[in-house]
Amino acid sequence: MSTKWTAEAIPTLSGRTFVVTGANSGLGFQTTRLLARHGAHVVMTARDQVKGEAAAARIEQDVPGASLELRSLDLADLDSVRAFAAGLHDDKVGVDVLINNAGVMMTPQLKTKQGFEMQFGTNHLGHFALTGLLLDLLADRDDPRVVTVSSTMHKQGTIDFDDLMRTERYQPTPAYAQSKLANLLFGLELQRRLSAAGSPVRSLMAHPGYSATNLQFAGPTGLRRSLMHVANPLFAQSPTIGVLPQVRAAVAPDVAGGQYYGCPRFMETRGYPELVQPSRRAQDAALAARLWTESEKLTGVEFSF
Repeated sequence: MSTKWTAEAIPTLSGRTFVVTGANSGLGFQTTRLLARHGAHVVMTARDQVKGEAAAARIEQDVPGASLELRSLDLADLDSVRAFAAGLHDDKVGVDVLINNAGVMMTPQLKTKQGFEMQFGTNHLGHFALTGLLLDLLADRDDPRVVTVSSTMHKQGTIDFDDLMRTERYQPTPAYAQSKLANLLFGLELQRRLSAAGSPVRSLMAHPGYSATNLQFAGPTGLRRSLMHVANPLFAQSPTIGVLPQVRAAVAPDVAGGQYYGCPRFMETRGYPELVQPSRRAQDAALAARLWTESEKLTGVEFSF
């Protein structure tokens, strides 16, 4: 018998509510479709409401009776993050699982609304703030989880506290790697703090290997984008496989807080989801604690456990 974890292993999710960031395209879209197919109610978030509505319509056509709810969220704007969280609180939406999926990759030097470097601000700070603002909605649910999506690129990342916004000699790839390392540092530190507080919420992490999505073309420009057009057909795996690590972390009954799921084959670029190891730097508790403190200062969001 095969030991591969596939979409067939997803349990019935009726009665459970998932929030998926970046749900209108790529891995977020695939995640939403899988969850809906197994009976979950999914709060889809999107920056662009028109694209979000089109994505929801596609899923409803594929999954008749899908339970979907589209809400606006721009992780590059902390005002939008606060408004989204306030909306869930006002509507008394119980959240069983938050999947921090959305992201940007290798963009030119851009800034978020609050002036943060775009990749660090969107991929890390936006999700850091969102998690802190929704933690109370998770805490009273049955088997609550936070799943934060990182990348194998985290292994190349460093956290430059002297220049977190990479204002000096900006380079798209190191900035992206920093943001993905920050995702793992955050996810692991979140689990440490949840455990210390005796919280029922579990923090898990995942990465999709090298999966063919629009992410490779939405951010990179010039030569980088041209290389993606060549590399994707040759090396990338299908997003229907790449999405499975984050879905496994979100729904499998046998997972534990602090675990990291990825694609184990060919230098973690392909394959069905298995446990993988974060880099030594990602497991540095002192580094994570310092990043946490800095992230609270930058976002103005303090976690209450």
